[in-house]
Amino acid sequence: MVALAACAGAAPAGAQSPPLPPPVPSLVERRAADDVTVRAVRLDAPLTLDGRLDEPIYTAVAPLTDFIQQEPNEGAPATEKTEAWVLFDDDSLYVVARCWESRPDREVANELRRDGNILGNDNLTFVIDTFHDRRNGYLFQTNPLGGLRDMTITDDQQNQSWNGIWYVKTGRFAEGWTVEVRIPFKTLRYRGDGPQTWGINLRRLVKWKNEFSYLSLVPAALGTGGVSRMASAATMTGLETPAASKNLEVKPYALASSTTNRAAAVPFTNRADGNAGVDVKLGLTRSIILDATVRTDFAQVEEDLQQVNLTRFNLFFPEKREFFIEGQGIFDFGGVQAGNSPGDVPLLFFSRQIGLSQGRAVPVLGGGRVTGRAGAYSLGALHIVTDDAPEAGAVSTAFSALRLKRNVLRRSNVGVLATRRAPAAGPAGSAGLAPRDPGYTIGADATFLFGTAVGLTGYYARTAAPGPDGRSRQGVSYRGRVDYNADRYGASAEHMLVGREFQPEVGYVRRADVRRSLGQVRFSPRPKRSRRVRKYTYQASLDYVTDAATDVVQSREASGTFRADFQSSDQFTAEVSREYERLPARFGIAPGVSVPAGGYTFSTARVTYSLGQQRTFAGRLSASTGSLYGGTKHEITYGGRWGLASRFAVEPAATLDWVRLPYGDFEARLLSTRFTVTPSARMQIGSLVQMNVDARTLSASLRLRWEYTGGSDLFVVYSDGRDTGTRGIPDLLNRTFAVKVTRLFRF
Repeated sequence: MVALAACAGAAPAGAQSPPLPPPVPSLVERRAADDVTVRAVRLDAPLTLDGRLDEPIYTAVAPLTDFIQQEPNEGAPATEKTEAWVLFDDDSLYVVARCWESRPDREVANELRRDGNILGNDNLTFVIDTFHDRRNGYLFQTNPLGGLRDMTITDDQQNQSWNGIWYVKTGRFAEGWTVEVRIPFKTLRYRGDGPQTWGINLRRLVKWKNEFSYLSLVPAALGTGGVSRMASAATMTGLETPAASKNLEVKPYALASSTTNRAAAVPFTNRADGNAGVDVKLGLTRSIILDATVRTDFAQVEEDLQQVNLTRFNLFFPEKREFFIEGQGIFDFGGVQAGNSPGDVPLLFFSRQIGLSQGRAVPVLGGGRVTGRAGAYSLGALHIVTDDAPEAGAVSTAFSALRLKRNVLRRSNVGVLATRRAPAAGPAGSAGLAPRDPGYTIGADATFLFGTAVGLTGYYARTAAPGPDGRSRQGVSYRGRVDYNADRYGASAEHMLVGREFQPEVGYVRRADVRRSLGQVRFSPRPKRSRRVRKYTYQASLDYVTDAATDVVQSREASGTFRADFQSSDQFTAEVSREYERLPARFGIAPGVSVPAGGYTFSTARVTYSLGQQRTFAGRLSASTGSLYGGTKHEITYGGRWGLASRFAVEPAATLDWVRLPYGDFEARLLSTRFTVTPSARMQIGSLVQMNVDARTLSASLRLRWEYTGGSDLFVVYSDGRDTGTRGIPDLLNRTFAVKVTRLFRF
């Protein structure tokens, strides 16, 4: 297990310490700022995880130190000292760190939620490249409170929803804080047992200075996300992993729920239900994992945040269900991450198509997934079967996806992706609905990265999907993009086509029948003597979209942006844009208000100010004004965090739109507040209240998650929706109360 540097403390009288290892040579060899080799040290006995750093190992073994700044002065020595150790025993990797502070009174530590915004605090982050392929790995992050944030890294891109089993203890001393991290080897995937060469990098953030420093330097041009650039990681030797175990995990669950729905076709009240199922994880090899699920249930998943939509396109909601999130990065295609909104770029595989229909849940009977790496290849295969759901207009369906990528050159890759959606079996099924003909998608993509600044991405894909007349419709899409992203200068160019009949049945397309060309340039100077401003950014872009075949202009947007990044991590942005949009048909923008078909030109000016999380009242306030479809639109948005205490936070948000059109006036007002109580890093109580003023709806939820032992959880979830259009107490529309328990068994 890796141990990160921890803070010093006095050893208690009579304390038992593990035996010292034999003397070791220097643990670090630094040939350049980004060319570093470190050595892991074996422990003869497990490390006592208490965050105190009082064991003799920390005086017998010299720490890793001499961190180098990424921000604000790239390449300069860190102004705050960090000492770190990487240790291991027969079962675990340890990463330990002692973080010195010249001003401990200015330490920022107010986030304890699992996977919360720890980046807004003083924190220690480390990445591990277990295959040493310089492109994939794991990221772990903690702060002085012992918060937990983790993710996987696929081709330098972060998948923030992965949750591994690892342990953290922190401590404090007069001049800073310490941390000890233990990661069981069973949590990680790697090539095999015995001597290993891995990649590793450590990053320290001193929030009150907004100073980022690394063990092995990551270029400033890559920003905070550059920590996942595995090519910049140090080489770690001396590590030995244990002999392979059964590598089997079994995670059963039990669920009990009560549901009321007064808006259903046949209203019902307090309908009791129960369910049970199991997830199984089997290591086919140390690097290839089989996941199987039976009677999968997602009752614990947090509800989506509502959004105001004043466009004619469907909104994008990210995947939140744990089974589909793990290994998600392998299925990313064409340079777009499936967890992020892709805009006009299609997603060939989007797991929210599975188990959801018309906004309603569809029972998932079960299925399996194989993901992993074999030499230069990454592979992913998935097959899931859903049940009939008449109320959601869905019949039993089988969803399949196959992904294969091959590493080429130093940091580049090429790959293929294929998906299939078809009736699971039989004709109509119990839903009494006509079955769908199978739909297929196949595509090839490539990503080429050169140095730290140049990237080329592209894909070509075809689909065959059933049309309204029952005949198969075939469509095509392709995209090419080039990026130059240095710290001072940047430029991008892209061309993409999405054919009229392009319809990935297990994917997402915002709009079809478009040909898009995009160009963007950026200039980001750093003032040399400014005490307040770290960087200015000037950016201009042109986005031009036509029909795929006729070249009739569908939309175009010219925009300019100015941004000032302050030393405090605050940020000010001013944007102006000039847009044209052609509506091919009448568009219902709001209840009772429709915009006629035709071409419209409008403009928008927006200013935004963001306050860093080190402030008690942090957040982002934005105001815009301009024209819209022959009228005017004024908007104010706010999203913030009020850190009232280290274990309690309030996150209010509001979107307020005032629209005046020749066809009718309306307002769109959406208010929400999230309350979070975190008794510990492994227990969270959260409440989300959302109010759509104009739709006259109020939704509220309360969710308890307690990880009572590693990988095992108790969820208690309550939610209801109400109609605020009535007098007095809002009428109940729907209500759910659920209790779910999971238990992880490792063999």
